[in-house]
Amino acid sequence: MPIKKLSIDDGVQFIAYLKYQANMAVSEHRRPQVGSLKKKFKNIDVNLRLSSVGDFRGMESLVIRFIYQLNGLNNHELIDDQFGKLKKIVASRGLVLFSGPMGSGKTTTMYKLAKEAMKDQVVMTIEDPVEIEEDQFIQLQVNDQANMSYDNLLKVGLRHRPEAFIIGEIRDPQTAKMAVRAALSGHLVLSTVHAQNVFGTITRMEQLGIERHYLSQVLTSVCYQRLIPTVSEGSAVLYDMLYKDKLEFAINNSDVRSNKMTADWRIGLEKCVEQHKITTHTAKKYLLG
Repeated sequence: MPIKKLSIDDGVQFIAYLKYQANMAVSEHRRPQVGSLKKKFKNIDVNLRLSSVGDFRGMESLVIRFIYQLNGLNNHELIDDQFGKLKKIVASRGLVLFSGPMGSGKTTTMYKLAKEAMKDQVVMTIEDPVEIEEDQFIQLQVNDQANMSYDNLLKVGLRHRPEAFIIGEIRDPQTAKMAVRAALSGHLVLSTVHAQNVFGTITRMEQLGIERHYLSQVLTSVCYQRLIPTVSEGSAVLYDMLYKDKLEFAINNSDVRSNKMTADWRIGLEKCVEQHKITTHTAKKYLLG
């Protein structure tokens, strides 16, 4: 939702100011650039990651990513204690995969799960870029130019023997295989995969070269999440989960994966309408995820 609209001239000046603050080349308007700076909002330190690029006319676009401390973040639940169920699931370790649109709170969920389920144990994160600062974790950032890819950092990470990994995204066969290897060796591995629902997450792992018998061994749960607008004008997270027998059935039966969402997702939306948490219009809008 837009907070304020600026004229083109004011926008150009604002971008130049931010680039200067972030030690980026102010005079460069076409080549992609990245920068960072720290600001304080309401007594909370927030790290900003800036990315700029110019179009064929030299007009720039600037995106700012806000990186908060974990204790300043919270995913409010649409259905009570779904997060509590996730905490019980991750206690079994193995590979837990999350999917959902950008900005749906997947990283916040993974960080909170790791922090609460792995107290006083070593947790290593591998991300591109690091989205949340957490002093209790060992946080590594992908840098392909320095040969620090997801799979290379995961190989290094295994030598440090953490109890849990958070992998920002599984996006290639090498990272998928390393994540499976880590989970098979007894680690808790939390990661995200690009998919439109829980069933698509399983299919995506197969596309990345992970065979079904390995998925049956290593997958503890798959979880799809969305931030749903509520009647109180805020938003709350709703999870769609597969685990235990339902997960095993989905792994071994490709036909069931033609479904968009599970029955639990539909039932959850209907309950939220009955409890006046969301409108009927919202429930219909998010019925397919």
